[in-house]
Amino acid sequence: MVHEKLFEGEYRFMQLIWDNAPISSGELVKLCDSAFEWKKSTTYTMIKKMSDKGYIRSNNAIIEVLVDRNEAETEVTRDFVDRTFNGSIFDMFAAFYGGNKISDKDAEKIKKMIDSMKE
Repeated sequence: MVHEKLFEGEYRFMQLIWDNAPISSGELVKLCDSAFEWKKSTTYTMIKKMSDKGYIRSNNAIIEVLVDRNEAETEVTRDFVDRTFNGSIFDMFAAFYGGNKISDKDAEKIKKMIDSMKE
């Protein structure tokens, strides 16, 4: 399921929630003040924004996660590959390794992963 894109500040906010959920909105305000030096109003604005995007919900002032970290990070990675490498996994891999050698063990792991993803 594709969700609305997370911007950098939203992603950092979600990381805080993923690490601490379920969490009361009051505790989240304290964490955001400590981590980002945000005012209470900024945290509540972000709670609303992330609720509207479908990543979290507030249930009786308890913030619950609706999209888990792995799902969101997979979407962020796909978006990065699409934007940066025109969707080409090969081009991403080539850029990442930049001509460096990889071990036989890593090559075998990569081959197994690719074989498991084939249609």
